[in-house]
Amino acid sequence: MTNLLEIDNLKIEYKTAQINGTKTVKAVNGVSFYLNKGEIFAIAGESGCGKSTLAKAIMNLVPIKSGNILYMGNNTKDYKNTDLKDYRKKVQMVFQNPYSSLNPKMKIKQILSEPLEINTNLKKSEISKKVENIIEKVGLDKKQLELYPHEFSGGQRQRIAIARALILEPELIIADEPVSALDASVQAQILNMLNELKHEFNLTMIFISHDLSVIKFLADRVAIMYLGEIMEIGTTDEIFNNPSHPYTKALLNAIPKFGKTTETILKGDLPIELPQGCKFASRCSHTEDKCTLSCPDFVNISDTHKVRCSAINTNQ
Repeated sequence: MTNLLEIDNLKIEYKTAQINGTKTVKAVNGVSFYLNKGEIFAIAGESGCGKSTLAKAIMNLVPIKSGNILYMGNNTKDYKNTDLKDYRKKVQMVFQNPYSSLNPKMKIKQILSEPLEINTNLKKSEISKKVENIIEKVGLDKKQLELYPHEFSGGQRQRIAIARALILEPELIIADEPVSALDASVQAQILNMLNELKHEFNLTMIFISHDLSVIKFLADRVAIMYLGEIMEIGTTDEIFNNPSHPYTKALLNAIPKFGKTTETILKGDLPIELPQGCKFASRCSHTEDKCTLSCPDFVNISDTHKVRCSAINTNQ
């Protein structure tokens, strides 16, 4: 059976201006994972680890240096014009800040109708019916379709953004920090809604967040990213009940209800220059000489759980 999405050794680099020339930033450095249809796959990590860049690459919004993004077995690098338009109907994105992603000059009805007008041959009456149906699915009233984005709260705007992503009935939704800017009570409402919509629409989702509490509630599998690389990947139970990488343990320990008092809290800052070996070596309490010399390969903990750590046998 073909995976819905497969990322194979993906690398993305940026050039940044410096006083003495340019600098190459390796935003995503050899990331690989697969996505099963119907699952929620979470990507977690600190700010700057490459989560959002990875999401934009999947949406074909930023160029990639090397590697492949396979959708239903087809390489998205080969998509041109019509193929790319069809792909973007099937893969939609929900951004962190709904206010900046909603046109302030358009009423909600126009915002939700526009994708259908561009991508389908539906009649106006059919479009109106679909728009009214989807706005109610996300917990808003169809009377609110005549309002503008600034007339809604942050949580309501995020519901509208989710409705827009769902209106074309996509196969995959990429949600990039969709609840991080919301109050805790509103976060809970949005997360419960996403969970319900997942089952109703049989959604497949990539959920990007730095909030492990949110991930634990929503995700089926989790990847932990650090400086452009995946450090650990496994089912949600494996990551939260049997974390194996020192970085994963440190992230969990930063949340009192998940952490263990015997574990060291994450210290230090992200290195300015990428280390030659393990990217986490400069902040790891288990660093050995070999960690600084070469990048470790993945170690399989189980069929679904693997960790990138050369000291795995000595630090558990």
